[in-house]
Amino acid sequence: MSEAQSPPRLVNIANILTMFRIVLVPVVLVLILLLEPEPGGQSWIRWEIEPPPGHNLLWSILACILFVIASLTDILDGYLARKYNLITNFGKLLDPLADKLLVVGAMVMLVEKNRLPGWMAVVIIARELAITSLRSVAGAEGVVIAASPLGKWKTIFQIFSISAIILYYHIGWVNFYIMGITVFLLAVVLTVWSGVDYSYHFWSLIMGKKAEKQ
Repeated sequence: MSEAQSPPRLVNIANILTMFRIVLVPVVLVLILLLEPEPGGQSWIRWEIEPPPGHNLLWSILACILFVIASLTDILDGYLARKYNLITNFGKLLDPLADKLLVVGAMVMLVEKNRLPGWMAVVIIARELAITSLRSVAGAEGVVIAASPLGKWKTIFQIFSISAIILYYHIGWVNFYIMGITVFLLAVVLTVWSGVDYSYHFWSLIMGKKAEKQ
């Protein structure tokens, strides 16, 4: 077998970036954990944000920076894996796991700190669990459903909004919480829309495959 046809090595730049993202996840979560929770019982639309107590602004900025870095490694490792044929089964397993740990972990911690309405996080987590289950069934049936543009836009909106909600405070003239929660609401809409779209394609392909067997 020629070198060009040899399978990619397990230790490659794409997998290293994926592992780096997994390492960053607990660091981001610990920084959010250090934040003092916002007062409970507030409306989730908060036009006026109280000044940050203690080191809240510092922890928020650091957590946001690391969250963005971790999110960018997701884009970079996927690009490198496709461009240089570095796709491995190890990467296929860990890459989506790293994404889920980062996004779901950040959302859960933000709900605990009263920065994010719990129902929004539940909608997104439920969608991810449902689509993961459908992908498993589709894989068992030998069906591959390509990622849709809706799913990619959903991910972009989620990352941007979570980053803004982590920052949370007024910085200059920008109210990062209002900006983040507004975009997050759009991300919820895209999440539901992309979930319905994926389910439709799933059932269409599965039913079509079963019809071919008959």
